[in-house]
Amino acid sequence: MLVRYPSCAKQAEAVAALVAGQLAAALQDRGRARLAVPGGQTPGAFLKILSGANIAWENIDIITTDERLVSESSSRSNAGMLRRTLLKGAAGRARFLSFAAAKPKQIGPRLSALLPLDVCVLGMGADGHIASLFPKATQLLSALAPDCAAPLMALDAPGAPEPRLSLTAPVILGARHLHLLLAGREKMTALTRAQKPGSVADAPVRLVLKAPQGVSIHYTDGG
Repeated sequence: MLVRYPSCAKQAEAVAALVAGQLAAALQDRGRARLAVPGGQTPGAFLKILSGANIAWENIDIITTDERLVSESSSRSNAGMLRRTLLKGAAGRARFLSFAAAKPKQIGPRLSALLPLDVCVLGMGADGHIASLFPKATQLLSALAPDCAAPLMALDAPGAPEPRLSLTAPVILGARHLHLLLAGREKMTALTRAQKPGSVADAPVRLVLKAPQGVSIHYTDGG
């Protein structure tokens, strides 16, 4: 399902309301809710609005979809970005599992205990990557495997200055609700290209485009 928005602000407001409602439903059904959110530029406004949602944040577990292997004090840390945007006010009571400067074997058991995710929000790069599942990344095929046993995997992305950690395909596809945030015509061009037949390894976003539960695509030209 593709939803178009007239501006980044409208996109952020609508997606925040939708995700908050899905988290509230999970809390009502199961007593706790599990949320994964992306780093990068696009989700910042959405995360700031979501932080103001009137829900029981103390019963919500939050992770990032991926992380750079840097400290949280780095401007490149997704965990640091999350603390500046989402984990404010009442939302600061949520239980956040940071992947910053972590090793998959250390964090894996704690992450596995949080699965399945209730809501997974993803961004996408112009090369069709989601989380840190980049085309031509090391270990990409293992991370995309349907039977991948590791919930989190270290990958080296071409041209990236540091190694990455990424949720693997079974974790992403196991989420009850999937959302993809896109802004700008370059991203729409990449999405259109990925919607054509081709390998998931060449455009990892195809992973969620084929998800059995479907994915909600939220797009704006920007502005």
